[in-house]
Amino acid sequence: MAVREIEPIVLDLGRLENLAESGYYNPYTMFDWPEAIEPDQPWMSESLTTLAGTPMWDELTREQQIALTRFEAINFFSLNIHGIRELMSEVVMRIHERPYADVSEFLHHFIGEENEHMWFFAQFCLRYGGKLYPAQPTLKADSVEHLSPVARELIVFARILIFEEIVDYYNAHMATDQSLPPIAREINRVHHQDESRHVAFGRMIFTHLLGQVARRDPDEVPLVAEYLENYLQYSIATLYNPAAYRDAGIPDALALRRRALEHPARLKAHDDVLKRTRKFLTKSGVGREIIK
Repeated sequence: MAVREIEPIVLDLGRLENLAESGYYNPYTMFDWPEAIEPDQPWMSESLTTLAGTPMWDELTREQQIALTRFEAINFFSLNIHGIRELMSEVVMRIHERPYADVSEFLHHFIGEENEHMWFFAQFCLRYGGKLYPAQPTLKADSVEHLSPVARELIVFARILIFEEIVDYYNAHMATDQSLPPIAREINRVHHQDESRHVAFGRMIFTHLLGQVARRDPDEVPLVAEYLENYLQYSIATLYNPAAYRDAGIPDALALRRRALEHPARLKAHDDVLKRTRKFLTKSGVGREIIK
């Protein structure tokens, strides 16, 4: 990482740092973990499952539908754990490098909070699901390896931002879904509360780095845009885990995944999930319109 080629990142993070300090909580004592969850309660909002709105959902028995919410909740939280681990490793490598000196204080808060998020997501998965799903293959970055150091740095933080915005869409909805067990609602609520700060920071650093790319290597902006659109699609696809279908007792998991990903109702749901992020990217100058 050629950080010396990146201009210093100077952001006004006083408000976010104050919110992080004033809103601090102890995750190891704040949650009331029940011994078990009622067997007929969904763990993920039914409207957020990967078969919602399709005939494939209606073809399931009620037992299979509830089972799918359970295993897709485990998949969603597992994705959170793996995503947090990746973003933490990226931030730790940068936290005391010269370009990040001005934002180092907030990055310490960021790392601490993300570590705690990883803990409580894992607690839910292991206590109630008995497992985590393995990390899925990452999107290859071959198409951007030749870009300038600052463009590659932009992509690192863009991936973090996209991950957090997608996750936050689900957290915000499930935090208030009264059909879910209290522990599931509370985990989603707490994560949504923290992610609002992380998304705000992510957008600020993304805008700053994009400005550096546009000023120094403007021809790279469309290449960044193309990669980010592919990353949006990749991120959505990770929600469709055939292992979760199999665990829910649904046959032909791989074929079901292909059908679900292509169904018009699911494509509309993807657009809803990504609407806020795409609006931000488009306004920034790297939205879908650029690469069509």
